[in-house]
Amino acid sequence: MARVRKIAFEEHYTAVGFKDYTKSFSQHIDPAVFADIGARLEDFDDMRLREMDEAGIDYVILSQTGPGVQAEPDAALALSRARQNNDFLAEQVARHPDRYGGFAVLPMHDPATAARELERCVGQYGFKGSLVNGHTNGRYYDDPAYDTFWECMQALDVPLYLHPVDPYVTPQAYQGHPELVGATWGWGVETATHALRLLFGGVFDRFPRLKLILGHMGEGLPFQRWRFDSRFSVYSHGITLQRAPSEYIGSNIVITTSGVCSPHALNAAVAEMGEDAVMFSVDYPYESTRIAARFIEEAPMDETVREKICSGNARRLFKL
Repeated sequence: MARVRKIAFEEHYTAVGFKDYTKSFSQHIDPAVFADIGARLEDFDDMRLREMDEAGIDYVILSQTGPGVQAEPDAALALSRARQNNDFLAEQVARHPDRYGGFAVLPMHDPATAARELERCVGQYGFKGSLVNGHTNGRYYDDPAYDTFWECMQALDVPLYLHPVDPYVTPQAYQGHPELVGATWGWGVETATHALRLLFGGVFDRFPRLKLILGHMGEGLPFQRWRFDSRFSVYSHGITLQRAPSEYIGSNIVITTSGVCSPHALNAAVAEMGEDAVMFSVDYPYESTRIAARFIEEAPMDETVREKICSGNARRLFKL
């Protein structure tokens, strides 16, 4: 079988000053394992490019690993570190412009400040959008104050990748079960809920050209589209939307396969959302590039659909 060329864009790195933020989850990973992850996060040459070549990945869009400045309580420091990080990333991208693009780190503490930093990164560095690690100290972006930011993002015509993060307050249901709080379960629930806040908060009605990206096969949302329509029609609580809830999932909300290498889930997501709304990614270095590449190459599907998922949809979304 000929190797299918690929683009990936939940591919992480880290920069000076950001390791303190990762302690929230790295403390739960075996130190030897995280030492290897840490080395991969800091590498922009040998290891990363070799894995890309072996997997047939032509191009990746790099993003700062979570939780990043979303976990920084000081807004001024968050801006300073975001700018430093974005400048650093631009330098790495400039060294391999045919292989790397960048997602901006944004200090979402203040919507106008975040909008200005996004404008700077897109205009000055050609970044492809942004990756934001969930809420900022418990503040969610359906808050009408963030319309300033969403207006800017729509005008720039770049997407935002909403990446998982811990819940601001750990739910009672997780008490005594720390394994549920993070990547195994809680991160997906947290991120899907944030995306639904944007949907039901009318953000996509106010800014209909927005594109929000969810990883991990859409954090489960594709598989609940029918139920969202059914139950919202009964329990709307006075909220009105211009379209059925399901219609935003696949148009405004698009997804990647990162971290879910299940052919059955992939085919179901394509069936629910359409072949233009699903895209390949790895979640490097937390997931195996080799396994992800083999999965997408061997999953049973039409080859024209496979090409869209592996690279075509990303080329269109990011204007590559």
